[in-house]
Amino acid sequence: MSTTKKRSDFLTTEEGIYAKKTLIHMMSDEKYNTKASYSADAVKYPNNLIPFVDKHIKYLIEHQSVNLDHYLSNLRLMTRLK
Repeated sequence: MSTTKKRSDFLTTEEGIYAKKTLIHMMSDEKYNTKASYSADAVKYPNNLIPFVDKHIKYLIEHQSVNLDHYLSNLRLMTRLK
């Protein structure tokens, strides 16, 4: 059984605000592939596409031990268009 707690207040913290601003900036930059991806949650996402920002904020909320700077750095590397 998992004992991981979700950070329900993540978006109100400095770290959460910084993460959201960074992800939104990445979406507005043409250098990154930030297309929506598939989500099985048809109730919350009727077209079954979860927006880039929502996907990564959800991950950060669920995985509280992730180093935010490393996560965002790796995300930039993985999504950068060549």
